[in-house]
Amino acid sequence: MIKRLLAATSVATLCLVSGASAAEKVEMWVRSGIGESFKKVVEAYNSSHENQVVATEVPFSELVQKYATAIAGGQAPDALSMDLIYNPAFAAAGQLEDLTDWAKKLPYFNSLSPSHVRLGTYQDRVYGLPLSVETSVFAWNKDLYKKAGLDPEKAPATWEEITANAEKIRKLGDDTYGFYFSGGGCGGCMIFTFTPLTWGAGADILSADGKTATLDTPQMRKAVDYYRDMVKKDLVPASAASDNGANFLTFTNGKIGQQSLGAFAIGTLVTEHPDINFGVTLIPGVDGKPSSFAGGDNFVITKGTKKIDAVKEFLEYIYSMDGQKIMAKYGSLPTRGDIADKVLEGLDPRMQVGLKAISVAKTPYTLQFNDLINSANGPWATFTNAAIFGDDVDGAFKNAQSEMQSIIDSGQ
Repeated sequence: MIKRLLAATSVATLCLVSGASAAEKVEMWVRSGIGESFKKVVEAYNSSHENQVVATEVPFSELVQKYATAIAGGQAPDALSMDLIYNPAFAAAGQLEDLTDWAKKLPYFNSLSPSHVRLGTYQDRVYGLPLSVETSVFAWNKDLYKKAGLDPEKAPATWEEITANAEKIRKLGDDTYGFYFSGGGCGGCMIFTFTPLTWGAGADILSADGKTATLDTPQMRKAVDYYRDMVKKDLVPASAASDNGANFLTFTNGKIGQQSLGAFAIGTLVTEHPDINFGVTLIPGVDGKPSSFAGGDNFVITKGTKKIDAVKEFLEYIYSMDGQKIMAKYGSLPTRGDIADKVLEGLDPRMQVGLKAISVAKTPYTLQFNDLINSANGPWATFTNAAIFGDDVDGAFKNAQSEMQSIIDSGQ
């Protein structure tokens, strides 16, 4: 999809004119719902710097297309908070500033979130740097564990253990279930929470260069079996099969014993659902080795902006101790590993699990992320639903593998 959107913009010339005054006004677009962490860091920067940042929220579902259109019309903002999965496509289209030389001179460059830097890199040049870091983690309801006769302080370390715990929690009856996931064609949900089962075991759904679909592996089949088994045993609410992500935070209702979530949910649970006593750990792989999905946004600069120095000043403020502490206070994980412990000092200790996930987290690298994975009708979303809830597992693997490869090949 992105390739098609950008095709019309490849020959466009961007002409952005800076103001006449010494102080610059940096125009930046962010996705709707970006949260308080970014808003607060903008407020702090604006109150302490001559240059100013004007952040405009754009509906998440419209941001990619609107940015591509704005580039074509020479009306793009100076900078953008971009979902890191889309970074390679815009970099490949030549729409972003090459930040390589400047970025690599930052004394903390090598401590920045590795998956974000990887997704921000195209042909060995850096076009995006981490702004907000998100990881996926595993949560369990300690009160339900205790009611089910389980040790509420013992984090499950294998999927056999998770399944056994889910069975005991389900025996509590009524509308209490042992596990939950959004499996109704929510590709973004399932890449976030389900794929770590295979990543931890050393497998992946795409080759490292993104040119080959590698979906059908023993590790993926084992992951599917774990989920199918829990669905078959009625350990998962039937609504999971049709949940397109709208109820991703079902764990917050207090009736779900275990669920893989985003680290952002830690802050949500603490501030909005203080009655839920929960624990968090890394998501186990099918062989017990943990992994996580590295999500969030990269900070990118529109190619041709006249305000690049002011934009860089703002990003360096975000990376400062003050900037990192402000963002962490409002729920964002540190992007700098070298000062992460100091940044999180005094905050909920469960956020440390989200931080640990960064070192084992992955993100698929592809210019076709939306068509392959995020689209509700794409091969990944269709596959996870069919393989886990359907009757023809072999057919689900065969169809998805073939369709993914076809999409990849068509984009070469």
